[in-house]
Amino acid sequence: MSEHLVVDSVSAENVRARVTYICENIPSRLAGSDNGRRMAEDNAEALRAVGVPAEVHELQGLVSFPQPGKLQVLAPLAMSIEAYTSGHSLVTPPGGISGELIYVGSGSIDNYRDKDVTGKIILCEISYSPARMEKQRIAALQGACGAVMMNWGNPDDTTLPFGSIKPAWGNPTPETLRDEMPRMPSVGVSRSSGLKLKALCEQGPVQVTIETNVDNGWRPVQITIGEIQAPGREDFVIVGGHQDSWYGPAATDNAAGNACMVELARVFNVQRHHLKRGIVFGFWTGHETGTMIGSTWYADQNWDRLRSHAIAYLLIDQPACTGTTRWRTTSNIEMRRFHQQIEQRYLTVPRDWKPQKKGGDASFFGLGVPMLYGMGAFTETDLHNTADANLGWWHHSMECTIDKVDFQWMQPHLRVYAAWLWELCTAPILPFEFTAVARQFAARLEELDSNPAVAYLELGVVAKQSWRLEQLAARLDVCAQDWRVRYRTDNPDSEHAADILNHCLKRLSNILIPIQSTVKGVYGHDPYGFTPQLSTIPCLYETQRLAELALGSEEQLILETHLRRQRNRVADAVSDACNTVEDALAQLNNGSAHSPRCS
Repeated sequence: MSEHLVVDSVSAENVRARVTYICENIPSRLAGSDNGRRMAEDNAEALRAVGVPAEVHELQGLVSFPQPGKLQVLAPLAMSIEAYTSGHSLVTPPGGISGELIYVGSGSIDNYRDKDVTGKIILCEISYSPARMEKQRIAALQGACGAVMMNWGNPDDTTLPFGSIKPAWGNPTPETLRDEMPRMPSVGVSRSSGLKLKALCEQGPVQVTIETNVDNGWRPVQITIGEIQAPGREDFVIVGGHQDSWYGPAATDNAAGNACMVELARVFNVQRHHLKRGIVFGFWTGHETGTMIGSTWYADQNWDRLRSHAIAYLLIDQPACTGTTRWRTTSNIEMRRFHQQIEQRYLTVPRDWKPQKKGGDASFFGLGVPMLYGMGAFTETDLHNTADANLGWWHHSMECTIDKVDFQWMQPHLRVYAAWLWELCTAPILPFEFTAVARQFAARLEELDSNPAVAYLELGVVAKQSWRLEQLAARLDVCAQDWRVRYRTDNPDSEHAADILNHCLKRLSNILIPIQSTVKGVYGHDPYGFTPQLSTIPCLYETQRLAELALGSEEQLILETHLRRQRNRVADAVSDACNTVEDALAQLNNGSAHSPRCS
């Protein structure tokens, strides 16, 4: 059956009507609030209205309800600045806390070189380089006692930002409660106010007082789950996006995404009898004020089923923002060939790609579920003019109104989403290829091994094994392509071959994604925006630091022990992946489903 069955059926006008309804009737959808619950129930009703069974699940979540804060400049002049408390900020004592204000740029670890912020309050940009949570985590490690985060936008922008600073992903565990919760009070200020503070810092010492006002605590929160089942099949695709929001209409973030999900549910439910894999629609909560509580809870509670049968995760969050004129997809690299072929068919704008990192509601990396996320993007000129406001200058503010959604641009978004989802749900053999993953691993391991100061880790040995995986993956890809052709000719052995290949491809994702994309691996979650995730194989991120430490020092010996274990973890994963491919090829060669191209 053709993908045009779904691509030609999606309607941006339906999405417009749904977004309008949400913005006008259910604004300020904070997790743990009455409107958060109403949104969950309303999304369930919207799914049922298009024939998709849906349920609302309630759980306890550690969420935050911040309120306006205060910022007072004490010296070199007296000045009051409007501020808003960051979600999960620590509460200041009466009268706030005072200290010297130090500008630290984007707040990355590199911005602290030659700066002593011990006992001081930092001023940083609110851009996602790194995310707010990581800015706070790094500032705390550097000894800062408070944070002021300057909004993005143009230099005259007076919009106040909302946003959480809680690094711990999902509800805290004993470990993350101890190590990953916020350690300081924090407020956000407008771009114009932040630039005034920055200018003062450049002239000399600046003394400020910040005061926070926030209610952090456990509340009942709700997620909504709908499901279209494929006849006689157990595998499925997750389509997810958060349904909670900050204060205000939150049109782009994420009423628009929720409306797209309902529209996709409507169209795919009509074609459900053609699907080889089902679809689970996950409307998450605790994204904004809890750091991915809902999607993490869903992963924990449905682990066995997800581990065995979830084949991919399509995230829909903030589609068709006004002013975006490019397309950007982020994905696990094994999906890149598949989704770029579809983008080429349906998009006429410039397109680019980046590897998917653990951001948004990427709560399924430990399970090894590959993810893709695509939407309109701003040009480099736009980003330069708005201090890197990659989600729009209105993001996380009261200005996130319905005019920030471009409904004409929404139609191409829907068509791409529908085509992606159709291929994932109907392809006899999953459209993944792992040669690129193996090359990515090998190149990174060779890069790290090139430093003779860490030769004792023997990363070159693992690199050679990764090149072996690349060769095996190339054979697997040729074999899969051959069986895709055979399947279209009704070859009697094609179903059996597809089962073998799909099991292998799913298993490769299970094995490699926790290494490709996380530090903690299968059963934990890295802090939100964790700096090591900027690199391939993030569990080996500290290898460069190891090379800089004095050989035989206590710090060097401790880090060497840690990295040797991480190296072994990577080696095991690559070896397991090789064995998985070899087993699949052997099955295909030894049975009736033999193909010369699988030899």
